[in-house]
Amino acid sequence: MSSVVELYEALSTAPDDRTRARVIATAFERLEDRYPHLPELATQGHVRESELRLQKEIEQVRADLKIEIEQLRSELKLDIERVKIDLLKWLVPLMFAQVAAIAALVKLL
Repeated sequence: MSSVVELYEALSTAPDDRTRARVIATAFERLEDRYPHLPELATQGHVRESELRLQKEIEQVRADLKIEIEQLRSELKLDIERVKIDLLKWLVPLMFAQVAAIAALVKLL
């Protein structure tokens, strides 16, 4: 039975239901032999379902990343403020020392 027409002929000429069932079973067996990976094929529904799941996971990752980015931004702001304060702690005394050094030089000249 290599064609649909032959399957039809075998079914229509079968004398009883038992023989028809045997013809159908044989046809399915040949189909499975010819296409062994047929049960593993993805349908449009499977692909769409996977796509929706992936979109949901992507949105979850985006939300998690936004939260992490905001946390990092707030930490960086605090670090920047600390660095500014540390710079001012060093710059102000150095500026006074510079003014004093210039005043001493002017006095010497």
